[in-house]
Amino acid sequence: MYMAPAKRKNSDELSVMSDELKGKKTLKTKNKSSKADPSLITHHPSQPLRVVLDTSLFVNPDVRMSLGSTPTEALETFLFLAAQIHVLEFYMPPSIFEELLHFVERDKIPADLLLILHQKPPKKHDLKTPAFLLYELIEDIRERVNKGLRVAEKAVRSAESRKADEIIQDMRRKYREALREGIIDSKEDVDLLLLAMELDALLITADQGLVKWAEKLGIRWLFPEKFKDYLMSAIKRTELLSGKAEG
Repeated sequence: MYMAPAKRKNSDELSVMSDELKGKKTLKTKNKSSKADPSLITHHPSQPLRVVLDTSLFVNPDVRMSLGSTPTEALETFLFLAAQIHVLEFYMPPSIFEELLHFVERDKIPADLLLILHQKPPKKHDLKTPAFLLYELIEDIRERVNKGLRVAEKAVRSAESRKADEIIQDMRRKYREALREGIIDSKEDVDLLLLAMELDALLITADQGLVKWAEKLGIRWLFPEKFKDYLMSAIKRTELLSGKAEG
């Protein structure tokens, strides 16, 4: 079958196509560069990004080592770094702040603690949460209760072959895993989630239960192991903005 050759585009059409392709390439490059870290790179300096902190950042030995070997040292390091940052605001619910004070040596904490780490309770009577939160929480609790029952049943069946102290110790460990890991199980946990929702803030915690529910609620969160790197990036961002302002 004979097919007519494709009609060539004239020079004006080719010129228009070239300009369109250049425009698309430029737009693609801009979009790609904007993905680096919107929290630090594109955030306007007059509107600091809000960050909600959990006690685990300073208390949990597995995640605080980049800041200090003890809760007190970790908190001191954080305050030293945070004092150099103007693009971030740090918050803690009062319930979490009181919890933190139980683990640190108060006489060694700088006086500017309250200026850097803001205490703010969530608006419990004004803030609305989606109904699915209640449904999923109830379903999660039901499944965990059933897991706890199975743990207890296995412990009873092993009573004839094991010592009582050994059974109790093993049952406590497995029962705790079944009922408490990966769940929000305290008022302090709820305070953190609600405050992060209210402030549209970044939540930083080592608690897997909080991370799980933060994802369900659309709350941004950060691995606590990256917290110091995040602070150092924020310091560089602050210095960059300060230099531009002076210039």
